[in-house]
Amino acid sequence: MKVFTLATLDAEPADPHTFVGQAWLTRMQDAATSPHTNVYRVKFAAGARTNWHSHTGPQLLQIIEGVCRYQNAGEPIREARVGDLIVIEPDERHWHGAAPDSPMTHVAINLAAKTNWFEAVTDAQYTPA
Repeated sequence: MKVFTLATLDAEPADPHTFVGQAWLTRMQDAATSPHTNVYRVKFAAGARTNWHSHTGPQLLQIIEGVCRYQNAGEPIREARVGDLIVIEPDERHWHGAAPDSPMTHVAINLAAKTNWFEAVTDAQYTPA
């Protein structure tokens, strides 16, 4: 059994090459081995978001604070609220982040997944006319 105590883990700034705006990650690497699972608590400032990306395995996003704005390529932008769970299938090109007017925190669970990063989500994509 493993226990990850958030109070003892460091939050680090998100990589500006893969995020737009300010975000902080708390890593819980190697949370499980079968399947290999990494867990991240990610806090986004209002308007912050990931770049477009995909995963080789499934990703689960549990919203624990605020409103999450997210989009799969070719689909409309959607929002999820506290308690909602977003299930992202392997190879879905997508992004996720905070709504424009409030911060958001989610727990990301990556199951046997490597992340492939793409271009930034532009302001025009994030807030369409």
